[in-house]
Amino acid sequence: MKILSLCSIFILLFSCTPKINAAKKDTASSAIKTGAEQTELYLPLLKGKRVAVLANQTSIIGKSHLVDSLQKLGINIVKVFGPEHGFRGDASAGAKISDAIDERTGIPIISLYGKKNKPSAADLQDVDILIYDLQDVGVRFYTNINALARLMQACEENKKPLLILDRPNPNGYLIDGPILDMKYKSGIGMFPIPMSHGLTVGEFAQMVNGEGWLENKVKADIKIIPVANYNHDMRYVLPVAPSPNLNTEQAILLYPSVCMFEGVYVNHGRGTYNPFTVLGSPAYKGIYSFSFTPKSIKGMAETPIFMDEVCYGIDLRNYDTNILRKSKKINFEWIKELYKAHPQKEKFFESKFSNQMNNIEIQIGRGDFRQQIIDDVPIATIRAGWEPGLKAYKAMRLKYVLYP
Repeated sequence: MKILSLCSIFILLFSCTPKINAAKKDTASSAIKTGAEQTELYLPLLKGKRVAVLANQTSIIGKSHLVDSLQKLGINIVKVFGPEHGFRGDASAGAKISDAIDERTGIPIISLYGKKNKPSAADLQDVDILIYDLQDVGVRFYTNINALARLMQACEENKKPLLILDRPNPNGYLIDGPILDMKYKSGIGMFPIPMSHGLTVGEFAQMVNGEGWLENKVKADIKIIPVANYNHDMRYVLPVAPSPNLNTEQAILLYPSVCMFEGVYVNHGRGTYNPFTVLGSPAYKGIYSFSFTPKSIKGMAETPIFMDEVCYGIDLRNYDTNILRKSKKINFEWIKELYKAHPQKEKFFESKFSNQMNNIEIQIGRGDFRQQIIDDVPIATIRAGWEPGLKAYKAMRLKYVLYP
């Protein structure tokens, strides 16, 4: 991240960042108050303290960034930690990010998505308390929960308390997919949870502590400010895009079903302004009529698969996501359909990211899914193999839920 561009990035993000259409919120959803918005509950914990914050562009109170708001309220923020996509949310997926100085506030920004992935002892030497405030989307391979677990580990190792400002999970209704086989543990799957875990970050933190998932089974000193007026079945439209490629409500709701295409030889909208809502490949020419052409888009996808090639496939931009909500299931039929339609089936399970272990086994979290799709095993039969683990997870999850 270039220091000289931070101010312009701030202006761009908070005036032009894709906003998820808040006009669609229902009455119940509009009554929700995030943890960050309930300043009266946590300002007393921060007064007179040296505070560090793990935040990005979703860390807002109203229309103001959390860091700016807390500074105006007299809180001494000594540094900010930045996750994947950076503190201001402008970096492409997977791009390594350097440390910088926030030109607007003068606060040092320490990247946790570059040379290191958790704060060091030196980073925390002049810190009394840390804050975690990142919007999650409720899916195992969305890396914000991994950043939270690493922060919890660092806090425990350095005996620092962690304040978690909870936010709703826009896919909170969905608990589905296989439990991660830890043989396939990776940077996009670190814990034995299903693809869609049905937790807020606060609930996830309680689970990490309660299940002993930190190194040496230690427990971090956490305090959670819960979301007010919220339950997991509520529809919640995010006020700010959580990352560059989740730029619409449609993309966020389709993400649990479409992100698995990262592990196959199909473009899932990267390199377009409709990521996670279109699926295609040049191989489907003559099979599907819908088409799109991925391009290099700075800050979104700079080298997308099939760049500058016409891709043919499935258009999900107007798909009725209420179907997913009613079924409470991830859609695995699309990947099955596109495998069956592919004229070069031996190439289907190739992945642009295969050198990074980002193959279908890593995405799904099991070793048998690839062969099951090849063998045309019915989805219901595939699901039956996951059910015992998923049932046990659902029962365990109930120990940690904060909301109905």
